[in-house]
Amino acid sequence: MNAAALSVAPEKPTRSPTWESLRRFVADRFSLLAAIVVALFILMAIFAPWLAPHDPDENDLLRRLQPAAWMEGGEWSYLLGCDGLGRDILSRIIYGARVSIAIGVVVVLIATAVGTALGLAAGYMRGWVDILVSRVIDILLGFPYLIFAIALMAMMGPGLENIILALVYKEWVVPARVVRGEVLAAREMEYVEAARAVGAPRLHIMVREILPNILSPVIVVSTIRMAHVIILEASLSFLGLGVQPPTASWGSMVADGRAFILDAWWASTFPGIAILLLVLSINVASQGLRDAFDPKFSD
Repeated sequence: MNAAALSVAPEKPTRSPTWESLRRFVADRFSLLAAIVVALFILMAIFAPWLAPHDPDENDLLRRLQPAAWMEGGEWSYLLGCDGLGRDILSRIIYGARVSIAIGVVVVLIATAVGTALGLAAGYMRGWVDILVSRVIDILLGFPYLIFAIALMAMMGPGLENIILALVYKEWVVPARVVRGEVLAAREMEYVEAARAVGAPRLHIMVREILPNILSPVIVVSTIRMAHVIILEASLSFLGLGVQPPTASWGSMVADGRAFILDAWWASTFPGIAILLLVLSINVASQGLRDAFDPKFSD
């Protein structure tokens, strides 16, 4: 037997499923571009004190409704013009990103944690726990989200903490439904049966065996819901029930500028464009994440 027959070709190292999912996501140029835009908004929010050219709360009535720099009467030091109180619109948009992104992240994190815990309990324990959680979800889904949030804000009053609570009260139902459905399928898998056979406690099975295997759809759903929460926050601020002046908020900036929409369109248009870009980018990036990480949508 010759040496060539004895030689064994080295096996090509296999990549992990997570690496393959990331590779598919990067290969989708449109989704990757959207993710870059979202990252730029996040960086803008983090470094707002260094990026904003002016104090966002500084009033200058002599610059009231000053147009954008490329228009007649504009100045390049006030690139996007000024609002009805002479405040720099660009600086307020930069600081407003902090409010929108911070509220979106906090609400989604809290709602995902609560929804995941309740979904795990309902899907694995079944019985009265599943009935109770499912009925609460059905009741909350019966109310339109925005109307429900407006009612809660009317009772609690405007403010940053209250708007987070108002949005979390119903936002948890989405991850809870997703987790419950995933757990119902996972609890019959062989690795769960093996854990039960060796006497592992229920909490260990839920947290150590099932949860790591259902995180991908939870992360994707949470990313999608981020855009929805940002729109809701902007809607509540637009109605005067969200973040209160003088704190910069995109929704309140659009509301303040609507009185001048015919003569000074820039006061409300540019904050609206910021909302559009961020929400659209999150939706496109989350769609790419879903296609890359969810096996049902993978190639």
